[in-house]
Amino acid sequence: MITNQIDALISLIEDPDEIIFSQVKSEIKNYGADVIPKLEKERETSSFGPLYIDRIDQLIQSIQLESISEKMKEWHASEEKDLLEGALLINQFQYPSYNPDLIRKEITRIRQDVWLELNDNLTGFEKVRIMNHILFNVHGFSGNKSNYTSPNNSFLGDVLSSKKGSPLSLAILYQVLANSLDIPIYGVNLPNHFILCYMDEHGIASMLDETVAENGILFYINPFSDGTVIHKNEIDEFLFHLNLPEKVKFYKPCDNSDIINRLINNLIFGFQEKGDELKVEGLRELQNVFARIKTNS
Repeated sequence: MITNQIDALISLIEDPDEIIFSQVKSEIKNYGADVIPKLEKERETSSFGPLYIDRIDQLIQSIQLESISEKMKEWHASEEKDLLEGALLINQFQYPSYNPDLIRKEITRIRQDVWLELNDNLTGFEKVRIMNHILFNVHGFSGNKSNYTSPNNSFLGDVLSSKKGSPLSLAILYQVLANSLDIPIYGVNLPNHFILCYMDEHGIASMLDETVAENGILFYINPFSDGTVIHKNEIDEFLFHLNLPEKVKFYKPCDNSDIINRLINNLIFGFQEKGDELKVEGLRELQNVFARIKTNS
């Protein structure tokens, strides 16, 4: 019975009367995210024209956006703000029917390969060398330098299948793997770039550099360059070339909400480059979720 009702409503989507479409849209949205696979199938198989397809796209994004916005609020309110779960929500924005367990399973497989090479006697540098070998040599991940602004570089499912990513998406994958193995690696929100830092567990940094020691960081990692280890002076140089001051926040680890917010920003830019205003509009709404939370906190 419910299926028949949904089918009847979908058949009215192409009605040229905007008032009728508005009513139909409202009723279809009441069924929630469960109706999305049916709408996607209808989009793929329908012989109707551009108006119908455009309205289907609007419906899918509207339903999906409401669902993701609520989940994003819950994610942001959680104490942990699990980075992988945040990235999976962004992946769901583009691929509402994609099974997130497929991503979790692939990350678990890569984690297992890293874990087999680790032992308790390794230094931080040695652990990073192993992670780099597994990620960039064994599994073949690399920075997508030829299509840098493509939105596909930001969706975790696409990154895992293509083995190509942006500085941020590769850093997210790297951090998720590291943290699942109790390796203290976290994101650093540099302007125009994104890197990682290895947090000092044993006070080693204090013997190397007082400024680094203040931030509790042993060294930095650039996942976009196959995990190259870099140091504070190279960040100083990077900021100098950008004519930017050496602010403390450019050297310290950021929290996971900053990472997901930056991921949304990257996608807004990427979809603007493609001229996909519908996606940009949806992403700005997700961005507003963060803004509203910060205003109310």
